[in-house]
Amino acid sequence: MDTDDGTRWLTEDEQRAWRAHLDVSRLLMYQLEHDLQPFGLTNNDYEILVNLSESEGHRMRMTDLASATLQSKSRLSHQITRMEKVDLVRREHCESDKRGLFAVLTDHGWDTMRNVAPHHVASVRRHFIDQLSLPDLTRYEAMLRPVAEKLRSDRGRG
Repeated sequence: MDTDDGTRWLTEDEQRAWRAHLDVSRLLMYQLEHDLQPFGLTNNDYEILVNLSESEGHRMRMTDLASATLQSKSRLSHQITRMEKVDLVRREHCESDKRGLFAVLTDHGWDTMRNVAPHHVASVRRHFIDQLSLPDLTRYEAMLRPVAEKLRSDRGRG
């Protein structure tokens, strides 16, 4: 429904789809966070551990890690400080750029990642993957891909 000021309000079907998306997003992230609590981790901690564990040398430049995790440099710096206190990561200076810093996965961080990952995957399966059929998952991914690409593109311009 369009209005005099040009606003394209959501139809009832669009509103239901949007609210279902919000409900699932919030509830799923809440549940995944809850399932990480026994390990002393947050979703942000786990995301950082995943990014570092999948990076060459288990290290990433702080600016690249901030971009990968959609965090400001300041917020990531505070997060890394907390993670350093429990020996999950450490910072190292970049030899080629004296102002640059790397976040590096420690041995303890790597062991933590290997210990927690099976539990996290089980949580993702239990609360998301196993709730949908394979054809539905395939369609869901295909439907979300253009939205993610558009958001990445918009972010790159901002």
